[in-house]
Amino acid sequence: MNAIEEFINKESSSGILLIFATLLALLFSNTFLAPFYESFLHIPVEIRVGALQLDKSLYHWVNDGLMAIFFLLIGLEVKREILEGHLSSFSQIALPGIAAVGGMVVPATIYLAFNQDNPIAVNGWAITTATDIAFALGILSLLGKRVPMSLKIFLMTLAIIDDLGAIVIIALFYTAELSTLSISVAFGSLIFLIGLNFFGVAKKPAYFIVGTILWISVLKSGVHATLAGVALAFTIPLKAIDENQQKCSPLKEIEHNLHFWVAFFILPLFAFVNAGVNITEISMAQMSGPVPLGILLGLFVGKQLGVFGFSFVAIKLKLAKLPEDSNWLQLYGVSLLTGIGFTMSLFIASLAFEDDSLFQYTDKLAILIASFVSGILGYLLLRVKP
Repeated sequence: MNAIEEFINKESSSGILLIFATLLALLFSNTFLAPFYESFLHIPVEIRVGALQLDKSLYHWVNDGLMAIFFLLIGLEVKREILEGHLSSFSQIALPGIAAVGGMVVPATIYLAFNQDNPIAVNGWAITTATDIAFALGILSLLGKRVPMSLKIFLMTLAIIDDLGAIVIIALFYTAELSTLSISVAFGSLIFLIGLNFFGVAKKPAYFIVGTILWISVLKSGVHATLAGVALAFTIPLKAIDENQQKCSPLKEIEHNLHFWVAFFILPLFAFVNAGVNITEISMAQMSGPVPLGILLGLFVGKQLGVFGFSFVAIKLKLAKLPEDSNWLQLYGVSLLTGIGFTMSLFIASLAFEDDSLFQYTDKLAILIASFVSGILGYLLLRVKP
């Protein structure tokens, strides 16, 4: 099994597990188990070393801590793809790159059209720009050989570019007031990590020790802590010489070791603590508000229009080619699947609206509905034989 097939298989299995975690969260939050679910989310977890104190609820440890590991994995994947993978040449990146731009611009525009007059709601514009690679590839895995490998690679590459876009968006638009001291420590840690890379240090513990200092300082700085994972990833060398003078790849080794834990523990746990919405308390009138409507139409309509529309124009202008062994109907079916925002959409929603109850959880429910409808319709369309 090559690296691409292994990646897709792991993401596919994770996507199926995410579905169960989501259903379990909805079951807990809509039955007599709701008080236990809320208590679980707010379990206090404290780490104290001298004057340094990290005191957060389990919910925040998942979103600020475990998701930093998820972003570390994303950073490793992006760096590897840029250096030697599907982001390393224009011919490989052209179609998914153009499609990803369309899949971010059109949904955000639709959301803003509904919420431009509300200064609080407008912060959620980036919620609709994301694609959940695990969920989307999970749907494709159910279709087997009906979908050519070229389309799976197209979706995988598009989602990775989407994730890169999300990283930039979080860094630029979802950063609080900064602490000068913490930023200085974070900057010093990053310089040290770059130095380790420059001098060809292959020992992974060195990167993790300094990376932990980087994460703590970023967490305390006002910049979102998950960005520390990305910064750490880009300093880990793709190629190095170990203590036995043998060639090695710290980046690939860490990526391989992390993939299991991210796919089968971190993301399902994230889904469980973030997808618990009490739908019995949400009315149709609330769901017709500008925020849920902007998210619903942004993800379901905007994503497919942006991805397919920009792809269509790029192919017709001969800037890119239709993926090998695929047709327009299949490309449209995959475009539908990009409306599955789920993990990244829920994460960005938690940054955009720090008070979960600000819009009576209609934002989260809109993400779940749009992702569900996009997945079902994309699956049904791709089942149609060309």
